[in-house]
Amino acid sequence: MSQPQAFVPHSAPSGHVQSDIKEAKSRSRLGVIVTGVLGGSLVALYAMAAPFVTPALRKVCLPFVPATTAQVENVLRVLRARSGTLVDIGSGDGRIVIAAAKHGFRASGFELNPWLVWYSRLKAWREGVHHSTSFHISDLWKVSFAQYSNVVIFGVPQMMEQLELKLATELPNTAKVVACRFPFPTWVPEHTDGEGIDTVWVYDAKTFKSHLQHGTSQKTTPDDKDKPDSHT
Repeated sequence: MSQPQAFVPHSAPSGHVQSDIKEAKSRSRLGVIVTGVLGGSLVALYAMAAPFVTPALRKVCLPFVPATTAQVENVLRVLRARSGTLVDIGSGDGRIVIAAAKHGFRASGFELNPWLVWYSRLKAWREGVHHSTSFHISDLWKVSFAQYSNVVIFGVPQMMEQLELKLATELPNTAKVVACRFPFPTWVPEHTDGEGIDTVWVYDAKTFKSHLQHGTSQKTTPDDKDKPDSHT
């Protein structure tokens, strides 16, 4: 009668153990890489988004809403008999300035968002109008518009009354002002063009400056505590 054999468990092959260890290390390295890439992406996203988001946290701002093709066409149409210097207040991605330059204006844009200003400069260079355009990172309340004979503004209602005072004080009598999306509250437009959100209102400086000279307005710029921030 044969003796029963004792059961001895077989140990795992050493090659299989080493393979598991290598696989675990590989997963660990992959996790570190993915975490680093994700973290870096979030930092980059914040850096790019901050100039867009921060102005929205201010009391009043000019949000960046690109002008429609119809709005650009309407602006150019009401200024077709004009020439000289043009400024777009809150120039956004520069499309109004670039279009105006193509129609013979010496056009400038003022914008708080540095990303949009850099993009506008690059776009103007690619469109071949960089010699007749300029883009500035600046707050509109800290800039004088006295040198411009044509002004375009995509404003918001909260700032239009205060902007009336500033422009009426600074602009020459020969200037024209084109308001897009929202009209000025007290000025009477010379004429309008377009429909709905594409409507533009045209104002003659000689008319609104005469109202200022007759004592309708005494204040030229808003107080610091009431000053809205400019952005597009």
